[in-house]
Amino acid sequence: MLSLLFICSRKLVSDHGSLRSALHLIPKELYPVLFRAAFLDQKTLVLQDLVQRWPFPVLSLQKLLQGDGRHQQPLQLYERASKLCVQTVILGVMAYLREALAGQKEGRPLRKQRLRLLDMTGTHDGGLEQRPDTMSLWSRTVTLAKSCIDIARRQSLSSAAGSVCVAVRADLFVNSTSYGVLREALQVSARSPLCLQCRDIWAEELSLRSTVGLLELLNPTGLRQIDLRYNNLGLSGLNALLPYMTRFSHLQSLKLPYSNIDVRRLSPAAEEDMQNFASQICQLPALKELNLGSSRLSGRIQQLLGGLRTPLESVELAFCCLLPADLHYLSRSIHVSSLRKLDLSGNNLSGVLLQPFLQLLDKACSSLLCLDVMDCKLRDSTLSALTPALCRCRCLRYLGLLDNPLSGQGIRTLLHSSLHLADLQLVIYPLPLECRPGSADESSPAVIGFVDCDKEAQFKAEVQEALVRAQRTDMVWTADMVTRHPPEYLSL
Repeated sequence: MLSLLFICSRKLVSDHGSLRSALHLIPKELYPVLFRAAFLDQKTLVLQDLVQRWPFPVLSLQKLLQGDGRHQQPLQLYERASKLCVQTVILGVMAYLREALAGQKEGRPLRKQRLRLLDMTGTHDGGLEQRPDTMSLWSRTVTLAKSCIDIARRQSLSSAAGSVCVAVRADLFVNSTSYGVLREALQVSARSPLCLQCRDIWAEELSLRSTVGLLELLNPTGLRQIDLRYNNLGLSGLNALLPYMTRFSHLQSLKLPYSNIDVRRLSPAAEEDMQNFASQICQLPALKELNLGSSRLSGRIQQLLGGLRTPLESVELAFCCLLPADLHYLSRSIHVSSLRKLDLSGNNLSGVLLQPFLQLLDKACSSLLCLDVMDCKLRDSTLSALTPALCRCRCLRYLGLLDNPLSGQGIRTLLHSSLHLADLQLVIYPLPLECRPGSADESSPAVIGFVDCDKEAQFKAEVQEALVRAQRTDMVWTADMVTRHPPEYLSL
């Protein structure tokens, strides 16, 4: 339901001319609700004026667009932050800085600086542009970097230069295409009126040298997450990189998926690299999340995690060729009672890993919020053995089961068994075998290549009907992983 204040604000922002002439008369307490109204209706001229005159030291997009619980909107604005509006916010800050710099150059008395921090963190989609009207994290990174460089070049060389500065705190996504402009922006940030600060960084397919070059330029106290994907560095490359990460005293999350690690046939030199890697991981004092997905780590989890003095809360070991010893270690480690997120996707949990996995779930049941067991060869019989352990995870919010050979009956049984889990919000399940002709043998090409759309629609409708009957429409069961994603640990 919309508040009267928000309805009036939407009416007010619809007339840019009248609002602009009256902005100096409007109490600063109304700026946040006017900002939300202008953002919702994409009133970019109003939005730029509001930002340029922002009366508070901090402008946080996520806090503003989520609202404060009193001024409710029909949409979660921060989840659909339009490209045009995001660009307008940046332009508003740039206009504010250019006005201040022009005043310095002309010798006009400086007004007291209002805005000091633009916080753009938390309003992105992981780098993927889902809709044409949204702004991907890569695009936002490039836009901010170019803005930082542009305002630095415009800065006056007078004695007053540098007295006006707005820090912009953002999550950054960089690849080989955007590396040059981001590096230049970070280099000039220290002397630019627009100072770029990074909270979380995603770097994709960068060389060791390029990655080191970026890490050296980042603020050592502000970085929370490093995600290096598809870097193909191997153990020797990661060992060369990790010393640069020890600068980041508040680093909570380290993700190194697809790093080309295979411990199954290590040479003596590679064995030493493995020991060094495990030792250096332990030098990150604030680490709470570690992702080593798609590395071949058979039998080495204790070596990697055993030296950590504080427990991890998120462990992602997808497609890591785990052995029973790895899960046995996790079930008795310091980490198990603190685990909030666990991803074991791509490991065969239907055979010798089943019992140690059950033990692990039993020990983690009081803290576990997110469990991903995608493509783990789970059949109905295996799921039946797992269901009691899953149902003891009373805090569970997310369960990922995609790409497991389950029947409709197996999925129905799990659904009815899990209805009492009050916190369970999202389950991503596989299409039942009977929806795929030839699925008596799930390795058949027919299973992979063809879906009976009528049976699929019928089953999905049945699932929704069951949720309605149980009065659990707050819970989402879906076979769609394109628009539904596992929650990030840092957002839990």
